[in-house]
Amino acid sequence: MKMILEFVLALLPIIWLIVALTALKIPGFKACSIALAIAYVLAVFVWKMPFTDSLRAVTEGAALAMWPIIIVIIAAIFTYNVCVATGKMEVIKKMLAGVTKDKRVLVLIIAWGFGGFMEGMAGFGTAVAIPASMLWGLGFDPVFAAIVCLIANATPTAFGSIGIPTTTLAKITGLNVIDLSTNTVILLAIFIVLTPFVLVALTGKSRKPFKGIVLITLISGLAFLIPEYLVARYLGAELPVVIGSVCSMAATVLAAKFLGKGKVDEEHLLEGKNEEKVTGKEALVAWSPFILIFLFLLGTSKLVAPFNELLSTVKTTVNIYTGKGGSPYTFSWLATPGLWIILSAFIGGKIQGISFKEMLLILKKTILQMMKTIITIIAIMATAKLMGYSGMIASISLVFVTYTGPFYPLFAPFLGSIGTFVTGSGTSSSVLFGGLQAETSTALGLNQAWISASNTAGAVMAKMISPQSIAVAVAAVKLEGKENKLLKGTIKYFVLFIIVVGIVTFIGSRFFM
Repeated sequence: MKMILEFVLALLPIIWLIVALTALKIPGFKACSIALAIAYVLAVFVWKMPFTDSLRAVTEGAALAMWPIIIVIIAAIFTYNVCVATGKMEVIKKMLAGVTKDKRVLVLIIAWGFGGFMEGMAGFGTAVAIPASMLWGLGFDPVFAAIVCLIANATPTAFGSIGIPTTTLAKITGLNVIDLSTNTVILLAIFIVLTPFVLVALTGKSRKPFKGIVLITLISGLAFLIPEYLVARYLGAELPVVIGSVCSMAATVLAAKFLGKGKVDEEHLLEGKNEEKVTGKEALVAWSPFILIFLFLLGTSKLVAPFNELLSTVKTTVNIYTGKGGSPYTFSWLATPGLWIILSAFIGGKIQGISFKEMLLILKKTILQMMKTIITIIAIMATAKLMGYSGMIASISLVFVTYTGPFYPLFAPFLGSIGTFVTGSGTSSSVLFGGLQAETSTALGLNQAWISASNTAGAVMAKMISPQSIAVAVAAVKLEGKENKLLKGTIKYFVLFIIVVGIVTFIGSRFFM
């Protein structure tokens, strides 16, 4: 009885967030702040967390939110704002609109392909913020732009930020990263092919949303999946999404060029956008910040181990949370994506002809523009740390393990999704539940690498409904106070996807023994 009561109480912050964002339509920064207050009261008075430990847990959550998460999101929006200020975003839009006037293909290229690329390179909200802003700028409805980018961002998250969620899971569980990477792609395969069709269906909004585009949509998904699997199988977790997304963008553009010759219904055409030629120099200047982001992030990643190790030595280690389960928190000052994205924006902005002073003003405006988002992310990360350190997460996990037994694989992905819903991070979900998944699979005689990978597969599905992700999308397209619309637009796909991934995990557990 006590176990069930603790399970219900531990779920209260999560239940509150769902109710607050959907039924009550409370803005995200307020809802998440109240969720933090609920978690704090429960942690201290029900789970008997020492007062000092509770404050330290909140502080650590805030620190994690600020560095590296918020710095990356600010950097991404700053990059976009610089390109808008210089007028070069219009050049990028002309180029993209020049590929096709078909809105469905543009969504595949921008939300799916380019969004996947940004997730693979930087993560931490960039894959939603930048593509959503681009679609909005092209004339798409802001709510629609945010929703399709949230849905498109799900599967790439498994290998976001040069593979951090999966490499972290490997460290937590002690399992082979190649095995985890391969199993993760297998678990996500159906969704990597299905997601482009979902995006096209949302864009079409008619009885025939796929008219003349079925093959292009299929190519967009397969061109992502096949390279992603091969890279995961033979190279590991760092590059599957980066290479898969680039292949998908290239294949989608080529497919649209050679297969999209038929007449496109007027409802699927981008209004007021005519094909305009852009010179090679103009294109290079316009894309310069994003090219620099690619080069800097690749050059400072673990793929260039000596340089990455050198950058990683510039750090500060602090004992923030000193209670049970705590460990020193390290601020990596140079080996962090946000810093290099900001540097890319400044250099790219200079190439585009804007002064350093003007860019500083843009950076200031960007930070002010995102204050509500910053509050939201700090609150949700502090809530996650409180729930983890106090034992609330363990109470949720215990009930799943106790009452599911041999059917545990059906629910393993859902457990991972809870971690991402609360924290907004697939990496944090790996930290929260990775060890539990490995231990539980051993106790039940299941394959550790398969069940642990299902944690990641479930975790990525919750990206589309996580308050943190929604907060990023809201900031990108200026929809403050409209979080409920985005949650309503994505939650049905989350429910469908998490049920299917649970079934795939269960069936696979009978083969991967």
